[in-house]
Amino acid sequence: MNMKASERAQEIKKEFLDSPDIIIRDIKLGDKNLSLVFIDELCNIEEINRSILFSLSKFCEKDFSLEALQKEVITFCNAEILLNEEIEEKLLRGFAVLFKDNDKRALCFNTVMYPGRSVEEPPTSTVISGPREGFTETLKINLSLIRKRLPSKKLKVEELSIGRRTKTRINLVYFNDIVDLKVVDEIKRKLDKYDIDGVLDSYYLVKFLENRPNSIFRQIGNCEKPDIAVAKILEGRVVILVDGTPIALTIPYVMFEDFQSSNDYYSDAHRVSILRIIRVLGLFISIFLPGMYIALQLYHYKVLPLKFLVTIVNTTQNLPLNPFLEIFFIIVLFDILFEASVRMPKYLGMAISIVGALILGDTAVKAGLVSPPGVMIVALSAITVYIIPNQSSQISLLRIVFAIIGGTLGFHGIMLGMLFLLAYLCNFDSFNTPYLAPYSPYIKDDMKDFILKDSLTTMTKRPKSIPNENTTRLKRGKGKNGKNSNN
Repeated sequence: MNMKASERAQEIKKEFLDSPDIIIRDIKLGDKNLSLVFIDELCNIEEINRSILFSLSKFCEKDFSLEALQKEVITFCNAEILLNEEIEEKLLRGFAVLFKDNDKRALCFNTVMYPGRSVEEPPTSTVISGPREGFTETLKINLSLIRKRLPSKKLKVEELSIGRRTKTRINLVYFNDIVDLKVVDEIKRKLDKYDIDGVLDSYYLVKFLENRPNSIFRQIGNCEKPDIAVAKILEGRVVILVDGTPIALTIPYVMFEDFQSSNDYYSDAHRVSILRIIRVLGLFISIFLPGMYIALQLYHYKVLPLKFLVTIVNTTQNLPLNPFLEIFFIIVLFDILFEASVRMPKYLGMAISIVGALILGDTAVKAGLVSPPGVMIVALSAITVYIIPNQSSQISLLRIVFAIIGGTLGFHGIMLGMLFLLAYLCNFDSFNTPYLAPYSPYIKDDMKDFILKDSLTTMTKRPKSIPNENTTRLKRGKGKNGKNSNN
């Protein structure tokens, strides 16, 4: 049954529980009645006044159709005619909807204007040299930052919607002629398995996509910078952009990605190799140093140099806690200070640092509760945790586990724990990509950009550890004879 435009607009408002931000503008155009409906907070009001209402006010025809308005009157780049079942979703996406008497359809205009912050350098991925643009919470902006760097018709963007209530938009971005399409199909299959009320951040999807969701180890990569995301796409990975978060997910993922930094690719390769070795050393210090210190004091003190042993004995002989409890007390104290500093307002951060480092730490040592070597060991371990910030939560847990092993089984337990951990990680994979590649299994060509980094000119092939359909990344230019010199 045909209805008046105003009646249809009122029906829409009732569907939205008569919310006051549902705006209805009734318009008289010739002998026809029109009604424009939009959600105030989601739309650009200036655009509506300038491009829609002003254009309609200049129209004098008495008999017209929605097609005529779309083509001749309202010169809007994103205008489309839709049926009833699609209208509500468009309103919630920031579209303005125009109804006409005795027409079941509606003319929709993309007038979206979401509140959001500007593009700026992300706090977790600062660089000395190189691009400083970072993703924002707006999906459209994030996709444009990738498109700007990859002006190619082969770049494929697939849009999904997840969440019964949030209807969160998700973009899968990849090169159609590089990526292994089996990986894309597996991602979509895993996302289709779950029916959830809402997705508020990309982390919600991480647990949907992981092969072992109960493991403490990361199985999905992430990044906050478009240049990193583009580099992953060029390697044959899939980047997942989620509306409402600046964190993009990258699939497949290998553990040694976290030893790489975006600054590495804008610096000298020899310097980068040294820095990556330091990161690996920092990983071992953060995980194993507290446990080894406990094991040395309790079981293997004879291997310590005599002067160092005397120093430790002099500083620990009157402590009320044994080495095992002392280290745990200091670890807990550091974690408390860290949690307080993260949640404390910024202007109180300096006060927390002074109270924690100078008052609590110094007073605890002078009071004889902890020893200076114990504080130094835990402090060094806590600092090196953040050499690889993406692995900080896993490293913190492993540090506690190996401290317990060192306090109960000594060096032998630590060695057995390391072997067990290595065997466990070797059995991991992420979308047909070995977790410890290119070291397990050993892939010689991929070693050019892992712990040791070669020059960019030597990286002619994409990583073999990442499934892809096009292995060639770099070709040499043509020589004087017109033939490719890389043949």
